[in-house]
Amino acid sequence: MLPMENYKPMKKILITGGAGFIGSHVLRRFVTKYPNYHIYNLDALTYAGNLENIADIQDAPNYTFVKGDIVDADFIDQLFTTHQFDGVLHLAAESHVDRSITDPLAFVKTNVIGTMNLLNAAKKIWANDFTGKRFYHISTDEVYGSLGAEGLFTETTAYDPNSPYSASKASSDHFVRAYGETYGLPYVITNCSNNYGPNHFPEKLIPLFIHNIIEKKPLPVYGDGKYTRDWLFVEDHAVAIDLVFHEGKNHDTYNIGGFNEWQNIDLVKLLCELMDKKLGRTAGESAELITYVKDRPGHDLRYAIDASKINTELGWKPSVTFEQGLARTIDWYLANEEWLKNVTSGAYQNYYASQYS
Repeated sequence: MLPMENYKPMKKILITGGAGFIGSHVLRRFVTKYPNYHIYNLDALTYAGNLENIADIQDAPNYTFVKGDIVDADFIDQLFTTHQFDGVLHLAAESHVDRSITDPLAFVKTNVIGTMNLLNAAKKIWANDFTGKRFYHISTDEVYGSLGAEGLFTETTAYDPNSPYSASKASSDHFVRAYGETYGLPYVITNCSNNYGPNHFPEKLIPLFIHNIIEKKPLPVYGDGKYTRDWLFVEDHAVAIDLVFHEGKNHDTYNIGGFNEWQNIDLVKLLCELMDKKLGRTAGESAELITYVKDRPGHDLRYAIDASKINTELGWKPSVTFEQGLARTIDWYLANEEWLKNVTSGAYQNYYASQYS
């Protein structure tokens, strides 16, 4: 539970972006684990928000879905006034680096202005009585910039964002901290490494390549493929978020990583190997789909997180190895090809209309 000096039973929790990839796993965990909470899921249902991700909990008695955009300040203010939330888990964000290069202003609107609207609404309804209240902002390791061959990102690493996406997330992190220092708003921030797992929209590397391997389409690898990332299984991330929300220290930051550094090309080759086995293809068949493409601008060489703080203070550590998590991820996509077809065709957007028309 919350640190004792701030303890007061919570009743109403707002999760933003709960129909998205990470958000759906966090939402499911909170709805099923905490029946005494009422969980409100606020999602704009843009291209990556999919109510099929959470169809299994849509009828839970302690769950309410709200369609809306965090960029709409008046709507957010009214939502907080009506429901009087005790806690906020803020996951709603534009998150794809390539999209941020094409349309950076969209990332400023959602990631910066949207976060500001939530902060202002929380500050207003809590009215300086912060007992038992918590604003939890979920961020990314990309705010730290790029590492060389050595070293790890820690909670005290200086921010050095290199893409419009990471710059927008860095800005939102700063505003959350500023509201803590200026107004006393109780907050926690976590910066996570690359997530992977079920329900991931196929624009990111792992779900995109799973889809392309199934369809025997090219596997586009940027540059020489030697960019290095730390990979975190999304269900382990949801467990960490639960721990930080309930037990993390106010006005503090925790890094969440998978202790799994992989060069992109090595990851892709492992993925090809596993897919060939699971699809009954000849060994090496999927690897023939690898295609090297022109690098993207401002591509960070390496991310790697030191997650020792959350391990030491809260007892969290990953429950699976990367190989185990990747195998589980592949199995999920192969068992849910209809979901994959729906999201790649856009048909999933009909789900909201049919359920809530």
